[in-house]
Amino acid sequence: MAFLLALSVTACRKEEQAVEGVARNAENAQRQAQAAATEIDRQRAALAQIPLPTKSLYIDVHEPNAWANPFLSVNADTINLRILMADANPSPVGQGTFLRPASARRQELEIRPDKLANALVALPSGAWQYGRVVAIAESPLARPKDRPQVRRNVEIAIRKLNDLGVVVEEWPAR
Repeated sequence: MAFLLALSVTACRKEEQAVEGVARNAENAQRQAQAAATEIDRQRAALAQIPLPTKSLYIDVHEPNAWANPFLSVNADTINLRILMADANPSPVGQGTFLRPASARRQELEIRPDKLANALVALPSGAWQYGRVVAIAESPLARPKDRPQVRRNVEIAIRKLNDLGVVVEEWPAR
């Protein structure tokens, strides 16, 4: 009889520990979800400082090299982020010439897809010449067997950008 009583007390204690463990896991998951929501809200607020896009500024741009806002080229594992920094010299004299070429202001970064929002938030406002709009395209360098993964990554990036309030111009792969 004493054995059964001890066994039942032990079993009850183990059930209590299991319930406590589940409650702790649920509490941790809730804290992580709140932290993620706070991070997304912070990113949205930072990107909201950039004005809405002016389509008339970029409607006639049809070449990736002519695009002045962030340009995303999506690969199977990474995203190539190309930006054109604003000209530090406000004078129009010599702009785009040998002394002040636009290519000197162009930068390319290779980032992981999960770091896309942080990379865009970190860009200076001068990199957004058309307003809050990015161009996105599948990488022309991706291998044919990677094309389905590249397409999935493009769709994920578009969804993420839309969630952040960024307008997306999808370009065909070149």
